[in-house]
Amino acid sequence: MVVMTEFQPSLSDVEYSQRRRTPKREEFLTRMDAVVPWTDWVTLIEPFYYSNKRGRRAVGLETMLRMYLLQVWFHLSDEGVEDQINDSFAMRSFMRLDFGTQQVPDATTLLHFRHLLEKHKLGEAMFAALNAKLEADGLMMRGGSIVDATIIAAPSSTKNASGTRDPEMHQTRKGNQWYFGMKAHAGVDAGTGLVHSVTVTAASVHDLDEIGHLVRVDDQVVYADAGYQGVDKRPEIRNIALTGAYGPGKGSILAEFSKEHARRVVSISLSSVRGRGAQDAADSNVADEKTNLIQKIVKQILYKEKPSKMPSSRFLRASHFRWVSGSMLAALVSLLVTGVVYLTGVSGNMGAAADATPVRHSSPMGLSGL
Repeated sequence: MVVMTEFQPSLSDVEYSQRRRTPKREEFLTRMDAVVPWTDWVTLIEPFYYSNKRGRRAVGLETMLRMYLLQVWFHLSDEGVEDQINDSFAMRSFMRLDFGTQQVPDATTLLHFRHLLEKHKLGEAMFAALNAKLEADGLMMRGGSIVDATIIAAPSSTKNASGTRDPEMHQTRKGNQWYFGMKAHAGVDAGTGLVHSVTVTAASVHDLDEIGHLVRVDDQVVYADAGYQGVDKRPEIRNIALTGAYGPGKGSILAEFSKEHARRVVSISLSSVRGRGAQDAADSNVADEKTNLIQKIVKQILYKEKPSKMPSSRFLRASHFRWVSGSMLAALVSLLVTGVVYLTGVSGNMGAAADATPVRHSSPMGLSGL
């Protein structure tokens, strides 16, 4: 059974509430306190949490969960987050602690709690529960994702009990510098900026190898940087959107994709669909401006096809001269003209010859002048 404790503000809390300006850290924690599904997460962790049957009484599960989230959000060590809670009013309020009756959990207790989450792989389940709540509340949009990866550097020293490096970590090169550690791959919802997928691999794993785990089934477009060159060869990627300044990398991706999918590619020049100037836009109707923009885009799409395939189109265009068909047509016309001239000349000569021939009249009896 999950029992959620209700926070009772103290006198110092009331004094702090009268401040004119709220710090950004306090605004962030207040917003996260309202978003995090505390009941679902506590219910998820409770079967694996320490019982109070033996030993000293365990710290409240919700208290430890709040302390763990503070450590993750602000990138603090176990001792660091303990000191920050004692020093920061915003963190103490988020923890819902009353220093008159309660103490901040020590660093060792937080270490055991973090190992508990790692042992039972509860982090992934908590992340899935948060995404489900965001989708239910309409905060998670569908249709597009932004994917990216970042290197998490770690010490490469072998001065430990085993005398070796962590087998799950490897080195990689980025630019002219080498890194040793892990790599975090994240998929972010393009509409809201909320993270919906996270995977962690060795630093040597290429960004493209994890894109299948970061793209949702119903994503219509995926945004990525130059590190994802070759993504067009992935079967799970159907649409590609390239942003930023045009360069050789983007040009090669578009050229390769157009070569492999020649029948599916339509290129549209954005320079020809630019809006009018400020003065012209102020004088024109908004509806007419949208109609003209749509017509320009439709024209570019229709112009990719032959005019013979669209005899009913009202978008007229000048067709290119075709030398083969044009030469054949010219030869045929020349032949017809020559034939007509020839036939006309022959008939004319025959008529002239007929007019020039003398006609001799003779009597039936062969007598003349009688």
